[in-house]
Amino acid sequence: MKATVSPYQTTAICLRIVCENGTTVRLTRYPFDLVMSNATVYLADNAYDFSSVISETSFAASSIDLEGFVGVSNITRDQIASGLFDGARCYLFATSFLAPVEDYEPMMASILGKTTIEDDRFRIEDMSLVDLLNQTVGESHAAACRKSLGGQEFGGCKVDLGPLTVSGSITSIGSSLAFTDSSRSEAADYFGWGMVTFTSGANAGLRPLKIRDYSAGTFTLYEPPYYALTAGVTYSAIPGCRKRLEDCRDKFGNHLRFGGESYIPMQSVVRNVGKSA
Repeated sequence: MKATVSPYQTTAICLRIVCENGTTVRLTRYPFDLVMSNATVYLADNAYDFSSVISETSFAASSIDLEGFVGVSNITRDQIASGLFDGARCYLFATSFLAPVEDYEPMMASILGKTTIEDDRFRIEDMSLVDLLNQTVGESHAAACRKSLGGQEFGGCKVDLGPLTVSGSITSIGSSLAFTDSSRSEAADYFGWGMVTFTSGANAGLRPLKIRDYSAGTFTLYEPPYYALTAGVTYSAIPGCRKRLEDCRDKFGNHLRFGGESYIPMQSVVRNVGKSA
């Protein structure tokens, strides 16, 4: 049973979207902007809508769809197309428009999924967290580490990425996938499989990009930034981990938390045991 219930006579429905990089969008169905008790503002722009919640007494996942026009409610085309909202957490709640309180009556926690853009209109599918119960879970043995670099969850990597994060500016452009910072002096492959975030220029505020290779100050990405890069653009980057024991041990001194099984024999080796010569 819910701890608090919004009075139906004055109920206003609100939605908060929190992206992986911290970008937050707050929306409400009320005709006017709502200022919550914690001073956050939920926008009441008319160029978007989110469908009604479909919820059942079974374990079927609830879902809503967020629709609107790009460029309204702080949701821009480049943010959607670059994948900024992929995997974002959403929180739907009800509150009274007479005395708005954030998360007063929680209705649904969810994750944004597939995004579609048609002309200047977007649609984002939103699936309840209960859908995770439909996913196959479990661990399999592998030589590569299964943990995420910097993960602070129970049993996670625990490497502190704060002191390892570096910043700099682009001095030259090699291609749509490569740029160089001539001031960098880290060893080859130090940033390989790491992440880079652009902090100025047209790509500022968009999602981080994965680094494929690094050598002599040159970063090569897996996919090009949404906007073309130019010299002088600033960035921040974190080193990468290729999930190998040598990375964990030699690069981060974290081999006691290594999440792979380097010495388990392959199936081809195991199946040969007991065979006649």
